[in-house]
Amino acid sequence: MRYDSSPAFAAAQDAADPLARFRAEFHLPPGPDGQPAAYLCGNSLGLLPRGARAAVEAEFVAWETRGVEGHFRGERPWTTYQDALAAPAARLVGAHEAEVVIMNTLTVNLHLLLVSFYQPTATRYKVLMEGGAFPSDQYALESQARLHGLDPAEAIVEMLPRPGEHTLRTADIEAKIAELGDSLATIIFGGLNYYTGQVYDMAAITRAGHAVGATVGFDLAHAAGNVPLHLHDWDVDYACWCTYKYLNSGPGGTSGVYIHERFHHRPDLLRLAGWWGHDPAARFEMKKGFQPTPGAAGWQLSCGQILPMAVHRASLDVFEAAGGLTALRAKSEKLTGYLEFLIQQLGRPASELEIITPADPARRGCQLSLLVHRRGRALFEHLAAAGIIGDWREPNVIRLAPVPLYNSFEDVRRAGAALAEFYDQPLQDAQPVEARAMAAEATPATT
Repeated sequence: MRYDSSPAFAAAQDAADPLARFRAEFHLPPGPDGQPAAYLCGNSLGLLPRGARAAVEAEFVAWETRGVEGHFRGERPWTTYQDALAAPAARLVGAHEAEVVIMNTLTVNLHLLLVSFYQPTATRYKVLMEGGAFPSDQYALESQARLHGLDPAEAIVEMLPRPGEHTLRTADIEAKIAELGDSLATIIFGGLNYYTGQVYDMAAITRAGHAVGATVGFDLAHAAGNVPLHLHDWDVDYACWCTYKYLNSGPGGTSGVYIHERFHHRPDLLRLAGWWGHDPAARFEMKKGFQPTPGAAGWQLSCGQILPMAVHRASLDVFEAAGGLTALRAKSEKLTGYLEFLIQQLGRPASELEIITPADPARRGCQLSLLVHRRGRALFEHLAAAGIIGDWREPNVIRLAPVPLYNSFEDVRRAGAALAEFYDQPLQDAQPVEARAMAAEATPATT
């Protein structure tokens, strides 16, 4: 695709965008001038779907008019509400319907999964994770190690990039897995690193982990709804994700879990059991003796969080209407490539401003992380004053994420113009560049 920085280019792209109509399905926050902000922060919190209020209101009405009978009566009885979410969620992560359940919140689910899939022995007890993972994952794994009487410093192995590099090489991850060998109990990586925006080669990591006898799982908080996933075909053992980022299901929203079908008929597999994971045919008999529901649903503990799930249903409806991730991914690559183009057109030296997200579109989602070596906080505040909503990560990273469901090329152009204004370089002076060639030249051989 051939990019240029003119308003006419952005307008033409938006006019030709087959997904442009979905922008109207979301509430856009106002900027300082009262006009819609350029919201490039879906990597942190997705926007409110317009259908969410009606979805939640329908459950308020059910509660108001049926009371406890809402569990069993009506269009969407609460006892089975989560079941209707499994199929559309499974399509987004590349899984079979029975391999997915919507329940709890992200870190709760990570702990539940680790109870089943991190069962260390005297010789096989180590965990491999990405260095600098999101703190929730770090804390969860530290406490899981201690739960088994292990020293986290000894049990947890963190992978860091090579000196002078910002992202991990797949070959280095595979080599570390082979080195740990039969001491490795499980691998838990983020599918997409929250800080750099790097997408990991989940298929390769899974193959390498299984080759040494380890279980392999992923925290997909920044990947679900953002990049194509094929968890079943990749043979991933377990995964979990939140729904409040790219899945637009509200602050602190519900979470998703994936468990490969080979574990579905393993009642011997250790898990923390709860009433809602019990065989639904016998659930209301109130008898002792846990009989797990076959499938990922057997890992449920408590009855469903209906109001957060209603918001999630409204968001999943938008993804379904948009045709899933195939079409969204194509637009995402164009939007993110456009943002990359505009940043590179600034011509700032890497000692001042650099993109630490991989240049290869296959190795990133819709997030670009800008490492700002000088005046980083001032740049972030300048963007905010211009109605560009991104987010700041200590010590000096600005993350900008053009989301294909609701962001436009004009949003991205506005971000580029605000960056150019900060650096006293008029954006309209930039010349068209063949973006695909530009990206290829910038891609380091780090796979």
